[in-house]
Amino acid sequence: MMVGPALASGPALIEAAASGRVDEVVRLLQAGAPLEAQDAGGRSALLRAVAGDHVSAAKILLEAGASPNTQAANRDTPWLLAGALGRAEIIAAMLPRKPDLSIRNRYGGNALIPAYERAHVEAVRLLLTSGIDLDHINDLGWTCLLEIVILGDGGPRHQQVARLVLDAGADPSLADRDGVTPLAHARQRGQQAIARLIEQAGGR
Repeated sequence: MMVGPALASGPALIEAAASGRVDEVVRLLQAGAPLEAQDAGGRSALLRAVAGDHVSAAKILLEAGASPNTQAANRDTPWLLAGALGRAEIIAAMLPRKPDLSIRNRYGGNALIPAYERAHVEAVRLLLTSGIDLDHINDLGWTCLLEIVILGDGGPRHQQVARLVLDAGADPSLADRDGVTPLAHARQRGQQAIARLIEQAGGR
C-alpha cells in the first residue's frame, strides 16, 4: 500500500520539531503533515519540541492544534514533560488548550510533582493556575510538598516553591505511607526554613 505524502511527512515534522527548525515545521504543516504522528517511542512533534526547549516550534504546533495530551510509550505527554523540565513559556502557551490534568506520568504523578522536586519556580507559578490537584499522591505515596522536602535541598528555590504551594492551599500535613509528615521530614533533614513555612501553614 502506498503512503500519501502528507502521512509520510509525519516523521519529518517530528524531527524538525526536535531540532527546532521552525521554517521546516511551518512548511510541513502547510503541506498537511499529521500533527499527532508519533515516532518509535510514541513521541509526538510537540513532545520533541518540549524536550528540546524549542519554544517557537512548540507554539506553532500548539497554534496548529497539536495536543498537549498525546502520551508516549514512557507515559510522558507534552504537558507532563513541560512541567518536569520547567518549560514555563511552553506551559503558558499550553494553558489555553486546557490540558488533561488527569493523565499521570510513569510514577503516577501529575505535572506539578516533578516541577516541585526540581524547584522550577516560574513553571510552578503557571501550573498552579491550571486547576491542578495540589495534594495528588503519586505511586511512591508522595505529594508535591513531600517531594520538595524529601528530594529537594532545602535551599532558596525549594523554599520558594514550598511557599507557593502552601499559599495555594495544599494540605501541609498529608503524610507519606509510613505516616511521616512533611514537617517531620523537614526537621529530620535540617530544612529549618521549610519546616517553619509548613508550621506557619498549620502543618503538624
